[in-house]
Amino acid sequence: MTGIFGQAFWDERYRSRSQLWSGEPNPHLVSQASEVSSGTALDVGSGEGADAIWLAEQGWQVTAVDVSTVALRRGASRAAEVGADMARRIDWLHEDLLTWEGPKPDFYDLVSVQFMHLPKEPREALFRRLAASVAPGGTLLIVGHHPSDLQTTARRPPMPELFFTASEVAASLDPHAWEIVVDAAPERSTTDPQGHTILIHDAVLRARRRPDSR
Repeated sequence: MTGIFGQAFWDERYRSRSQLWSGEPNPHLVSQASEVSSGTALDVGSGEGADAIWLAEQGWQVTAVDVSTVALRRGASRAAEVGADMARRIDWLHEDLLTWEGPKPDFYDLVSVQFMHLPKEPREALFRRLAASVAPGGTLLIVGHHPSDLQTTARRPPMPELFFTASEVAASLDPHAWEIVVDAAPERSTTDPQGHTILIHDAVLRARRRPDSR
């Protein structure tokens, strides 16, 4: 898949600014992963590496995967600035997630997917592969912009098929293999393109794979 979902688009977007994102880890990752014991983590769509670096600082061994080589180089450089020990905890992996034959099945103690928005069919196929990569006893954390944001003045593409609820993701998981820990749409404030403060919602799904589900 090319266009806004391909490497050329994202490489150019990252090149357009010296820093595209805030440099801070996603708050839902911080709040949810802080309750999970560290181990091996997969940071899906790692961007400039703030989440991967935060996870490494908490003791995780991280695989950070992204379609953009520009973002991956930026993330690796920032991890090195934090320190050699932190940098050694992160493997930076260039892959198109829509065609990636990985990740390893039954392997990661945490799979984190933060604000990855794709059309319904490729998104659901990706989420299935990612769920299969969680080790028994491990955690799947998926966070996205809630569909209700399209009813606000937030900067969102007019493409409803890109958005999902946590309940929709939860319904796709086998209840015999997964325990749903968090299925929520928490509210937060942000500023819209006109400078107005508005309320939006995030879709937050945290699920634990049952230890006996191999």
